[in-house]
Amino acid sequence: MSLAKLAPKRWWYIMPIVFISYSLAYLDRANFSFASAAGINDDLGITKGVSSLLGALFFLGYFFFQIPGAIYAERRSVKTLIFWCLVLWGGFAALTGIVSNIPMLMAIRFALGVVEAAVMPALLIYISNWFTKAERSRANTFLILGNPVTVLWMSVVSGYLINAFGWREMFIFEGIPAVIWAFCWWILVNDKPAQAKWLSEDEKQALQRQLAKEQEGIKAVHNYAEAFRSRNVIILCIQYFAWSIGVYGFVLWLPSILRNGMEMGMVQAGWLSAVPYLAATIAMIVVSWASDKMQKRKIFVWPLLLIGALAFIGSYLLGANHFWGSYALLVIAGAAMYAPYGPFFAIVPEMLPRNVAGGAMALINSMGALGSFVGSWVVGYLNGATGSPSASYVFMAVALLVSVWLTLIVKPAENAVPRTA
Repeated sequence: MSLAKLAPKRWWYIMPIVFISYSLAYLDRANFSFASAAGINDDLGITKGVSSLLGALFFLGYFFFQIPGAIYAERRSVKTLIFWCLVLWGGFAALTGIVSNIPMLMAIRFALGVVEAAVMPALLIYISNWFTKAERSRANTFLILGNPVTVLWMSVVSGYLINAFGWREMFIFEGIPAVIWAFCWWILVNDKPAQAKWLSEDEKQALQRQLAKEQEGIKAVHNYAEAFRSRNVIILCIQYFAWSIGVYGFVLWLPSILRNGMEMGMVQAGWLSAVPYLAATIAMIVVSWASDKMQKRKIFVWPLLLIGALAFIGSYLLGANHFWGSYALLVIAGAAMYAPYGPFFAIVPEMLPRNVAGGAMALINSMGALGSFVGSWVVGYLNGATGSPSASYVFMAVALLVSVWLTLIVKPAENAVPRTA
């Protein structure tokens, strides 16, 4: 059976489930930026320095539990792992709405990072179990689209919720859906194609043969230690660390940057914050399609990160007196930073065999979490200390330039992986 005949069925069944799951994870980590812009600091007596630490604490918890989660997902079950993650992160997110002091908020932000740590690598492993090399950039992109698309609608909805109720109610309303979705996930998901009742036996065998064929062309790597020591994995870890500094410095503090640049209410800030993510969504779809079409990965990563860096430099040069010009460049920066995610996460499964690829992706993602911690903390600190986002624009631009250079020095995989039939 032609693999192409399986594609519509797999795409329409699997990708909505993956998208919704990651979207809910992103909702419950990113809405803190709106609470920061809406008065949580004043209500709890949070100083600017503590505020930047609170925004970053999520990523510290996220950093430590990436690899254990990926190992469980690779060796045991993505289905079970994500179910419990959904229940726990929805609960912690809703609890944020009833915090009464800073230590409690710190504990919840850290715990939220811990239970969400396994989500990204586990879902990337899940995708690699169901989609071939020629499809993987697009499949990864549909997963990661949960990021900008969520922030797109969350920016608007959170603005209205805060305006109508307050930041506490926003956390509660936006935490509950993850708990409900956990039970939908449990009913709908199968770990491997062989377990799926919605595929025929011929369809299962055709897909499994193609996935096994692709593994034959990849050089054997015996264990995680060997994979983690490889030159490319080390470079990609540092690259993703630097890239994530820019992304999460941008995501977590954009509403505050906008409100600092011009007098506006939360609803207007929500609408303006949404535009970069609309641009990012379009860019991600186009870039992932082109990457799969050409079977090229690096060329769809570093040029876009370079554009993002130049856009931040442009915002810095325009200064605080040119709000709309600076805002337009921030829209470009946001789209350029998000666009390469699909091709980037397609690189590792094409370099490493299935027994270690998930762990390597978790290691890379954990370094991204550490970069996210640094980016969200330092950008928040610089904005508070200087009273302007100018210094943080330079900081994020330099981080992206480092990631451009590191992408350029990654060596292409030596493996001749067979193309999809």
